[in-house]
Amino acid sequence: SSHEYKLNFKKSKEMCLSYIQDAMLQKQWKKAAEFLTFYVESLEKDFSTEHVSPSEMIWRIGTEILCHHSHSSMKEFNSFTEQMKSLGVKRYLKVCLEHTFHLLCNGLIDEAYQNLSLSESWRFGEQTIIQDKEMKLIKAYRGLLDYYNWSKQKNILLEHGQDGFEDLTVEQEMHSCFRKAAVNLKEIIEIPGVWDLFVKCYVDLLEFYGDHNEARQVLNEYAYNSKFPANPNAHVYLYQFLKRHGESKKSLVSALKILHDVVPSHELMIDFNIMLQKSKKRKRRRLGLEVIFAVLDYAGWKENVKAWSCLAKQVKQIVISEKYLDWIQQEWNSRKDWWPAFHFSCYLAKRNWQENESLSYEKALVAGILLGKGCRYFKYVSHQGCKAQVKRFRVLKKFVNKHNPVYLRISG
Repeated sequence: SSHEYKLNFKKSKEMCLSYIQDAMLQKQWKKAAEFLTFYVESLEKDFSTEHVSPSEMIWRIGTEILCHHSHSSMKEFNSFTEQMKSLGVKRYLKVCLEHTFHLLCNGLIDEAYQNLSLSESWRFGEQTIIQDKEMKLIKAYRGLLDYYNWSKQKNILLEHGQDGFEDLTVEQEMHSCFRKAAVNLKEIIEIPGVWDLFVKCYVDLLEFYGDHNEARQVLNEYAYNSKFPANPNAHVYLYQFLKRHGESKKSLVSALKILHDVVPSHELMIDFNIMLQKSKKRKRRRLGLEVIFAVLDYAGWKENVKAWSCLAKQVKQIVISEKYLDWIQQEWNSRKDWWPAFHFSCYLAKRNWQENESLSYEKALVAGILLGKGCRYFKYVSHQGCKAQVKRFRVLKKFVNKHNPVYLRISG
């Protein structure tokens, strides 16, 4: 019966999809391709009255298989994609974007550009309006490729100078690419979202032509506009721009302070700490200590010599001056229960000494101040250093022994 046929057909489809999924998970791309062929054929042979259109599932699965199948070629991928464009009108621009990414990944820049240009001119009634977001992305990526072409022309000019008819042609081509790139890049970055690559390219264009005010405005908007998602990179780009143009320390500190609040483990926190340590303002030096302690809370920084050197330097300055010991105490109170095992174990003392003498020195200084001269990490490293007759370890041992009362004050 018709009802029984529909039930059997549904079960067959589900079983076939299950086989495809298993094959893909096991990276059996040839087997997956065969099952997908059966799946598509079963849809074509469906005699039910309901129209079954090629689903997004076929597009996604087919693309994945073709990307990994050992015998697939660019010609086959292009052919498959064109079929999906023709059959999937509701997903036309999504398919175009994915096709573009595949072409770019295979180094086919000109083909990708041509694909984007054709996609941008696509019109299909109401479907054009419905896919407005995808159309904006099409334009944005075309702008990105225009920027790429502009960059190539710029490098030719910078390399060969600006003399002769040939260079004039290159310069005209470069300006043409600039105008096309600027229009599309500006359009996309005005929409709230994460547009890191597009913003960087647009700012590069503006800076090259000396429009620094516009570039600053773009970066400020990207970093501080509440309509945009929280994005650490936005503050990084703003800081880098301000630094390039010699902005005031106040502006630089402001940009990095927000980055510290968002990502306290960011690599720029070392620069931030150094900047704050050099400040004459007590409030900034206090913040510097907070910043470097926060950095070393993260496992990725455990063996970073620069980070430990920054902390050792500031702690040593405070101990010698005997001012602001309460700063160290406040930072240490929230860490004294877990930092000893995290940073200052016997195992780490041995490993650090064997692998990096400079790291073990900086850590031993900090350990000696925070945990006293009885700290196992400090005792092991200072003993090894003195045994190896390294002068700075003898000086280190004397310094920690001399200032051991500081440990007593910090520990309460």
